[in-house]
Amino acid sequence: MSTILEQKSWTAGEYGRLPEQGQPTELVRGRIVEMNRPFTAHGYYINRIGYVLTQFVEQRELGRVVVGDAGVVTQRDPDTVRGPDVAFYSFQRIPRGPLPMGYWPMSPELVFEIRSEDDRWKDVVVKVGEYLAADVLVAAVIDPVTRRLHLFSADRETMVLSAQDVLTLPDVLPGFEVIVGKLFE
Repeated sequence: MSTILEQKSWTAGEYGRLPEQGQPTELVRGRIVEMNRPFTAHGYYINRIGYVLTQFVEQRELGRVVVGDAGVVTQRDPDTVRGPDVAFYSFQRIPRGPLPMGYWPMSPELVFEIRSEDDRWKDVVVKVGEYLAADVLVAAVIDPVTRRLHLFSADRETMVLSAQDVLTLPDVLPGFEVIVGKLFE
C-alpha cells in the first residue's frame, strides 16, 4: 500500500496536489480511499451523458459540463473530495471567463453517478447525501444493470425512472428532456 494512505488526515488542497498514483481515489473525511477501476462500459456511459448534456448546455449558453471524476469538495474539516462522473455548473455558480484553479469554489447544480456492478447502494446513497448537503440541487444515479435512473433532490421525493421514461430537470435545466433509454445506447 502507498504511504499516501497512511497519513492521518489530508486537506482538499493537499490531496489535489498529490502525484498520480495509478489507482483512482477519493478523499473521504480527510482519508484517501482507493476505488476500483471501472469497467469499460462505465466510460461509455460517462461520455454518453456528457455528450447529451453538453449539447443542451452549449446551445443555450447555460454553463459548463465536466466529466471524468473531476473533484468536488463536499465537506470541509475534515475535507471530502468526491469525483462525480458528470457534473453541470451554471454560469451563475462559475462565471464565464477563465476557469478557477484547483477545486472550484462552488458545487455543481447537477451530478451524475454511474453505478458500477460492485457499488453497494448504501455507499452510493451516502455519496448522494454528501452532494446534496454540499448544495448540489439534483443527483442522478444511473444503473446500467437495471437500465434505471434514480433522481435525488433535497426538496423532493426520490424518483426512479425506467428506460421508457423521460428525464426532465426543470429546477436545473428547464426545457431539458431525454428518454432515459437513450443514455444507455
